[in-house]
Amino acid sequence: MTAHGVVYIVGAGPGDPELITVKGLRFLRESDVILHDRLISTGLLTQARGDAIVIDVGKRFGHEDRQQPEIHRLMIEFAQQGKTVCRLKGGDPFVFGRGGEEASALMTAGIRFEIVPGVSSITAAAVAAGFPLTHRELNHGFLVITGSRSATFDSAEWSAARTLVKSGGTVVIFMGLVRLEAIISSLGEHGCSLDIPAAVISRATWPTEETRAGTLRDIFQKSAGLSPPALLILGNVVALSHEK
Repeated sequence: MTAHGVVYIVGAGPGDPELITVKGLRFLRESDVILHDRLISTGLLTQARGDAIVIDVGKRFGHEDRQQPEIHRLMIEFAQQGKTVCRLKGGDPFVFGRGGEEASALMTAGIRFEIVPGVSSITAAAVAAGFPLTHRELNHGFLVITGSRSATFDSAEWSAARTLVKSGGTVVIFMGLVRLEAIISSLGEHGCSLDIPAAVISRATWPTEETRAGTLRDIFQKSAGLSPPALLILGNVVALSHEK
């Protein structure tokens, strides 16, 4: 056993266990320790070695900032023991996943690590629901923004999102279900038409996936009862659903 092990920060994909990459699955199977989020499919854990240490480090709502240092500590301590660690994260680790913070902590501690990209729910949710994020007859790009509690609607990023919405472009709002009513209200107050097509996709690629489509005017009411994780998609592409 080496003096120091290695940490693989692996994107597990949006939920469907078959959407993990081949490389990510290989590292999962080889690792001595699995530190996993709550949003991964538990079916993936059956791929771990029988003698692997498996720890659920999924964050509880409202306690994220206190729990993140503990995740850093576990990764570093296990690696210092010479173990191979798989830090298994939902979606892509560098897309709203705090993977950058974890990589920085490992660098500071002198721990060898590798990042394994994952299929992000940002694109996977739209595909699963049958919405193209881009369509050459309607738009030529899309913007992604977080709708979480820490986001302020007065930011330059939200200003850019509103500009794109007004021009008919596509905006994907991540982690916005809890603040959906406030998001819609802010968009309307800043001149966005309430007739803009909108859709909320809950638990994309999971067996319990649900999609509700409408407009900014009625999407809050239509989304009643949906559970996070969920994405809000705004733009004319929502009217082009190819879901069978």
